[in-house]
Amino acid sequence: MSRENNGGPAFPNQGYEGLTIRDYFAAKAMQSIVSSPKEMESLIDVLGAKTAYAKVSETAYVIADEMLRAREAS
Repeated sequence: MSRENNGGPAFPNQGYEGLTIRDYFAAKAMQSIVSSPKEMESLIDVLGAKTAYAKVSETAYVIADEMLRAREAS
């Protein structure tokens, strides 16, 4: 998904665009991923904390991009 299609502002307020819908979707996806302590501990043990969190962040944006695609298709 191109960076241009970020879904637009998630919470526009008096001229301040704030988060994009893409960022909002990614934050929600990330929240879900990190809410499993067992899974996160396992990732950190295997990859180290910095790499594990980088992978989680990357994955969250992949999920967000797919959510935007589904949103466009509906």
